[in-house]
Amino acid sequence: MITTNTFMAKKEEVRHGWFVVDAENAVLGRMAVKIATVLMGKHKPEYTPHVDTGDFVIVVNAQKIRLTSNKMKSKMYYFSTGYIGGLKRRPFEWMMKKYAERVTMLAVRRMLPKNKLGTAMLAKLKIYAGPKHPHDAQQPSVLAV
Repeated sequence: MITTNTFMAKKEEVRHGWFVVDAENAVLGRMAVKIATVLMGKHKPEYTPHVDTGDFVIVVNAQKIRLTSNKMKSKMYYFSTGYIGGLKRRPFEWMMKKYAERVTMLAVRRMLPKNKLGTAMLAKLKIYAGPKHPHDAQQPSVLAV
């Protein structure tokens, strides 16, 4: 009889690294896929679905992302106020002017698991509209997008 041991990561033994992503001229969806992969830890050989094995990700220049084709004018963001008839919609251009960080956060959040683990993964995402960030002490390595 052949027995194999499957590796299962433990929450206490996981080491979280830090990555920085420059979002200047990056396509939003393609960048969000790579960020979500790193946040989940799927880029590591010790990936375990029920354990947060991912790394921290810092996104700089979030206000300089781009979209393909005609989405810059046609993409809409929907949310509800909670009241009857309270469905609101905001165009992409308006969101980029007012909430540039939120656009990137929403794109990444929708690619993560929809549970408590996904919420914990999203907490490791740090987004800044400009080129500066306060996480130099963590010595983040560059993540190519």
